[in-house]
Amino acid sequence: METSASRPVVARVPLVLAVAVLIVAVDQATKFWAESALPGRAPVPVLGEFLQLRLLYNPGAAFSIGAGATWIFTIITAVAVVVLIWFAVKPAPRVQTLALSLLLGGAVTHLLDRLFREPGFARGHVVDFIDYNGWFVGNVADIALFCGAVLLLIPALFGGDQAKKADDEN
Repeated sequence: METSASRPVVARVPLVLAVAVLIVAVDQATKFWAESALPGRAPVPVLGEFLQLRLLYNPGAAFSIGAGATWIFTIITAVAVVVLIWFAVKPAPRVQTLALSLLLGGAVTHLLDRLFREPGFARGHVVDFIDYNGWFVGNVADIALFCGAVLLLIPALFGGDQAKKADDEN
């Protein structure tokens, strides 16, 4: 019986690529929509004030931390993409591979923003448009990054050995 951890890299690459490319495509498409539909508008309520659509350009990291160091975030994101690719194709349970694929898709799309959006190469601002009750404003890539991080943490917090054993039996 072949386990998910013993499958060759070639068997994992299609899943990693499919998930990452899907995240990049959906994120970039929704950012394109937000940039065409939301400029100059008041926040658009989706679930009252709890969830609104509001266009922002974020030069920093989460919560606009480090807004003056955009080029540093570009380098960090590029390194993260390389590391995530390396880990995503290594033998791992399917849940971990999926989690790393979500993280990879989110990181790649943020890297694309940093590289190719205004104000210039490696200094681009990330397009954010989903306002969560005024706590923070994010995008689809942020949702993928959050979900990927949670998927990595759940097995570690709640019996990773049993989750791995169940995955190996499939």
